[in-house]
Amino acid sequence: MNERARRTVPADPAAAPADPEAIAASGRLVARILEHIEAGGGWIPFDQFMRHALYEPGLGYYAAKPAKIGAHGDFVTAPELSPLFARALAAQVAQALLELPPRVLEFGAGSGALASELIAQLGRLGVELESYAIVEVSADLKTQQQARLRDRRIRWLDAPPERFEGVIIANEVLDVMPVKLFVGRGGSMLERGVQARGGGLSMAERPAGDELLEAVKAIEADAGPLPDGYVSEVGLMARAWTATLGHWLHRGLALLIDYGFPRSEYYHPQRAMGTLMCHFRHRAHADPLWLPGLNDITAHVDFTAMAQAARSAGLQVLGYTSQARFLLDCGLLELLGEAPGGPNTAAALRLLSEAEMGELLKVLAVGRGVRGPLRGFASGDRSHRLL
Repeated sequence: MNERARRTVPADPAAAPADPEAIAASGRLVARILEHIEAGGGWIPFDQFMRHALYEPGLGYYAAKPAKIGAHGDFVTAPELSPLFARALAAQVAQALLELPPRVLEFGAGSGALASELIAQLGRLGVELESYAIVEVSADLKTQQQARLRDRRIRWLDAPPERFEGVIIANEVLDVMPVKLFVGRGGSMLERGVQARGGGLSMAERPAGDELLEAVKAIEADAGPLPDGYVSEVGLMARAWTATLGHWLHRGLALLIDYGFPRSEYYHPQRAMGTLMCHFRHRAHADPLWLPGLNDITAHVDFTAMAQAARSAGLQVLGYTSQARFLLDCGLLELLGEAPGGPNTAAALRLLSEAEMGELLKVLAVGRGVRGPLRGFASGDRSHRLL
């Protein structure tokens, strides 16, 4: 997350003050979190705090804050940056649908930009979809999607179906799933969490429980011993979510697109402060306790853990590469040639640049009953790095 490109301006949060109404809303969320802390005996683990900050009904960032995505929001995702992203992605979806039922299921569809352009491009490629469904936890974003996609035949779901065959897309979904924080001090492993202090919130540490200890032990077995004072995250919820795909994805392809690394890079000794980052009005900062409910809170994805979770659930790892390599293999440059121009060229550079989205975002393909090779991984598959 320290390398994160979709929100590009590191800053002191105080340099971007919120309006009084928003500050009042954040205060109500803090009061609710303080209630949870009291009920938890004076302390809650960070993943619980992150869940409240992002998803608390009526108060959390994804539950209540308007204008999250785009120029007037807090961040911009690849589908918002350029329609070229969805058009290139459509090439991989179309290939997969040659042998799958023509169904697409998207998680966390943002403003609906990806769905709108993906459906249009699939139509240009001669793919007639049987269904397109969206699973969205944010009521505000669901409303935006419905307004944008009102002329499309789309279903909105509150949860994944019990059984699915087709293509699944999750673009920047895993990085907003709550994570546990840990730090090693003096030979002991501690879990970081949140406590009440002076009527507000502060970070505090407790001895790590068995689940977190086991997770860190597995990390060190793969990446080597972590230095004293090393702070990082474990995405147990993202692992569990990926594993559940194996229970209901009967036949199909899932494309997981997000910021992240293989485990050996994620837990490199030089990444000693982890990847947790917050974003407010296109400014990045590292204080998740500042105005909860008004900030996006994210952490990079350990793609080795996602691959392990998928395999444990009976799915195959079908490809892993950078966003740049994936989009190039899917014909982005050819698409750019069909629609040349300054804005398109500038957006394509951001999508492909190693310093921005091109290298920081990765694409992991998992599935069942899908024959390879997949087009998006034809020339740059890095699946071997996930071992």
